[in-house]
Amino acid sequence: MSHQKDHITKRKVEMTKFNFNNKRFAVIQNSDNGQVNTETIFKYKQEDNLVTADYFGGTIKYGKIIADLKEDKLHMLYQCLTVDNELKAGKALAKITLSESGKIKLSLDWEWLTNGNDKGRSEYIEIE
Repeated sequence: MSHQKDHITKRKVEMTKFNFNNKRFAVIQNSDNGQVNTETIFKYKQEDNLVTADYFGGTIKYGKIIADLKEDKLHMLYQCLTVDNELKAGKALAKITLSESGKIKLSLDWEWLTNGNDKGRSEYIEIE
C-alpha cells in the first residue's frame, strides 16, 4: 500500500517539476542557420504535459510551438512565417534545466522539416 502511495506522490512531483505557464523566453545563442534572434520573444502556456508557445519579433512575423513535456524534455513541433513571408516548419528536442537563479533554461537540438532539413542547436532562457 505505501509503495503505491510513494509512486503517486513521486509522479505528482514529476508532473509539476517545470511550469511553463505564462513564462516568456528569449534566445541566448543559436546556430547560424537558425531563424530566431535575440529580438524574438516566446510566450509559453502549459496545461499538464501540453506546452504551447507563440513567438514573434526579429526575423519572425509569427510562430507557434506545440510540445509534449516528458520529465526534463520538451518534444517540440514548430512552424513560423518569417518577415520575408517564408513559411517554415521544424521539430526539436529541448533539454530543460534550471539556471543558478532558478530560471528555466532550454537547450534545443532542432531540425527544419522544410528548406533542406538543416539542423542546429539553440539555447533559451526564461525572462521577466
